[in-house]
Amino acid sequence: MPHVARICIYPIKSLDGVEVIQALVLQSGALEYDRQFAIVDEQGKFVNAKRHAKIHLLRSIFDLENKMLLLHIQGSDTEENLNSFHLEWEIQELEVWLSEFFYFTVKLQKNLKMGFPDDTVSPGPTIVSTATLREVASWYSDLNEDDIRRRMRTTIEIDGVPAFWEDKLFSESDNPINFKIGNLQFVGVNPCQRCIVLTRDAVTAEVNSSFQKTFINKRRETLPEWVNKSRFNHYYKLAVNTRLANEQSGNQVIKVDDEITLL
Repeated sequence: MPHVARICIYPIKSLDGVEVIQALVLQSGALEYDRQFAIVDEQGKFVNAKRHAKIHLLRSIFDLENKMLLLHIQGSDTEENLNSFHLEWEIQELEVWLSEFFYFTVKLQKNLKMGFPDDTVSPGPTIVSTATLREVASWYSDLNEDDIRRRMRTTIEIDGVPAFWEDKLFSESDNPINFKIGNLQFVGVNPCQRCIVLTRDAVTAEVNSSFQKTFINKRRETLPEWVNKSRFNHYYKLAVNTRLANEQSGNQVIKVDDEITLL
């Protein structure tokens, strides 16, 4: 039976995630705390991994219950280099620390209703299967399942299914797929278009120059026959964007082990 195997949220956009056993789905469809904060420059543009590879070097540990962030630079995890910030009372101190790291002024923006998803039309959880991560890792001799998981940064991982089963969650653009996670109904919208972030080591920021070409070729070769190919103007796509079927059904909890049911 398809079921939720992992839930991972990313409290600050482009920083490390934190695994949870359950998450509240907001009325917008977003998971509570996910991309709740975003780092922006003086022009209001996101300071994220797409635009600033250096951000991969930041290691972050979140204590959601106490709204605490422990932050350090990769390779400098001695006690004196660990920096602790309260995510309500010490935002200015965090902004100063991040500005010194990036060598330009940054601020933190906050959105409690939807966070800062890449796809604002479909702000629900992004979904991929454990088997898919394992299959993609097999395309590269130097990567494992966890490496691909860190690069993909999806919020819900499902198990009990074969690789690419999540491709069942989208169809033609005018024919969205309805499904349930537990008792909460979602709509599968489209396959996620990947970006340059996937080509980089999520810890060191080192770029694999052949990553995208290999990915595209293997994705084309392994695309299930039943997948609607009209959604693939190119094959650099993986995982599924979603939204709530009905916004009024938000403010409910989804949990690890919840079953996934196609409607």
